[in-house]
Amino acid sequence: MPKKPSKSPAGKGPRTPARMPARVAAKRPKAPPKAVADLSQDRIVRALETIAAHLAAQGKPAVERESFERADAYVWHPDGRLAAVPRVSRVELFLLKGVDRMRDILMENTERFANGLPANNALLWGARGMGKSSLVKAAHASINAERKPSDKLKLIEIHREDIESLPALMEQLRASSFRFIVFCDDLSFDGNDASYKSLKAVLEGGIEGRPENVILYATSNRRHLLAREMIENERSTAINPGEAVEEKVSLSDRFGLWLGFHRCSQDEYLAMVRGYCGHFDIKVDDDALEREALEWSTTRGSRSGRVAWQFVQELAGRLGVKLTVN
Repeated sequence: MPKKPSKSPAGKGPRTPARMPARVAAKRPKAPPKAVADLSQDRIVRALETIAAHLAAQGKPAVERESFERADAYVWHPDGRLAAVPRVSRVELFLLKGVDRMRDILMENTERFANGLPANNALLWGARGMGKSSLVKAAHASINAERKPSDKLKLIEIHREDIESLPALMEQLRASSFRFIVFCDDLSFDGNDASYKSLKAVLEGGIEGRPENVILYATSNRRHLLAREMIENERSTAINPGEAVEEKVSLSDRFGLWLGFHRCSQDEYLAMVRGYCGHFDIKVDDDALEREALEWSTTRGSRSGRVAWQFVQELAGRLGVKLTVN
């Protein structure tokens, strides 16, 4: 009779002792070769060295103090670099119409500062296109026109998104013998942007305070530099609404001068157009000039110095007249 196959103990099936270690061994991760491990470590070391080099470069000013003699205007970069601007894009002070009162106040404040006397930070706020930034640049150029090279004001422009690096800029300017206007165009804050705290500390806060040789001029379409929704959100979500709103509204209080710019009248708008045409020697019949200028402003939906300048550029291009702006 044929032999019956033997039963495995406890009914567990046939044993396969040779295969079990193979399956276990297959699940274990293999150790990386020594060459691969060394290569990974080298990459990490090189990456750390690169980061350290960048941090060291950021800690050193890219411009020496005596380099301020190269130009009267600079643009600040948050890596510590001041880029010289050989030729500032500006218009002459006398071409700015409809802003006589603001012009006189800013000029007096700037001249006092240039002469080493006390002066205020200035916030130029209001209607768009009414010459806020143009007035700052024109005032700087007008003050420097008759000053010796060693006494000239330096204009430093800082971009809105670089406000957090303002303390580093102040530290670089503090030791210089020159006097500086730090200028920020279209300054405003939205949402949860907390960089305004750096500006508050520079204006009047902090134990060091603002350097005596630095003054800050800013332009904005908002009087309090903050969007209305931002203020209302603070009021609705804060534990103490009054204190939360005061903290942000107080930013504009750090500017000693508030200069408001409002929409110009039709006569002021036409005076701007005629002033530009006279300065650039654009010869057009006055009735035709007035009619076309008013039609241009109607199509743009506003009257302002910017709209007047855009119309003059259109007119000059049509007549083949070149515009040379200092």
